[in-house]
Amino acid sequence: MRTFRLVIACPDRVGIVAKVSNLLATYNGWITEASHHSDNLSGWFFMRHEIRADSLPFDADGLRTVFAPIAREFGMQWRVSDSAERKKVVLMASRESHCLADLLHRFHSGELDCEITSVISNHDDLRSMVEWHGIPFHHVPVDPKDKTPAFDEVTRLVNEQQADCIVLARYMQILPASLCEEYAGRVINIHHSFLPSFVGARPYHQAATRGVKLIGATCHYVTKELDAGPIIEQDVVRISHRDNVEDMVRLGKDVEKMVLSRGLRYHLEDRVVVHDNKTVVFA
Repeated sequence: MRTFRLVIACPDRVGIVAKVSNLLATYNGWITEASHHSDNLSGWFFMRHEIRADSLPFDADGLRTVFAPIAREFGMQWRVSDSAERKKVVLMASRESHCLADLLHRFHSGELDCEITSVISNHDDLRSMVEWHGIPFHHVPVDPKDKTPAFDEVTRLVNEQQADCIVLARYMQILPASLCEEYAGRVINIHHSFLPSFVGARPYHQAATRGVKLIGATCHYVTKELDAGPIIEQDVVRISHRDNVEDMVRLGKDVEKMVLSRGLRYHLEDRVVVHDNKTVVFA
């Protein structure tokens, strides 16, 4: 069913839900899903509504037009998206294939409602797997002595494809701050630890040295600060003293795949609202 998704964040006060609901009822808007959250610490209110597109007498632009006065009245940060307009996604990966293969399978089976425009990699190892799915593969090597030309090309490719979202599916390079800022809130990463623990490289080795009993994975938005962006989704798996680093890597890969796919799906369905460095996720 085609729906319009209305997502709102604003300072909390009485009457927000009533005003929005009355507006939609005025135009016979049929709400199929409604989610609200009031954050007592920040004093902000968050809301996500899905409205049947065929119940309204106008398109998404029409909904934006009639809703704008309410948004101004309440000082809202807001957006309206159309479920019929599939988001364009660029995937990036290095040599590890498990997260990329999982996303490609979910896309191929229709589980992810998006358009994967290409895969960009700093290695050529995964080309055949990607091209089997009929998706363009771009090999952009990164010279450790001068990374600027590579990331200039990455930026060109992403802009050329008019990407709505970039997914780092175990892409083992740090994106430049300029790209993070240009695509703020639209670059999703999977980090193979339960952040904020074990930031940076070799987190499974860090976890083994620390002797933890749980390892996890974190899907988060990318910022210029390493592994410190707003967290979208996390999960863990239990380990014991019997598990070595190789066991932890094997167990962790399953968690990484699930966490990344869930986080990406929440983003594609406009279920994530970023406020400061935290998220509200209407899962």
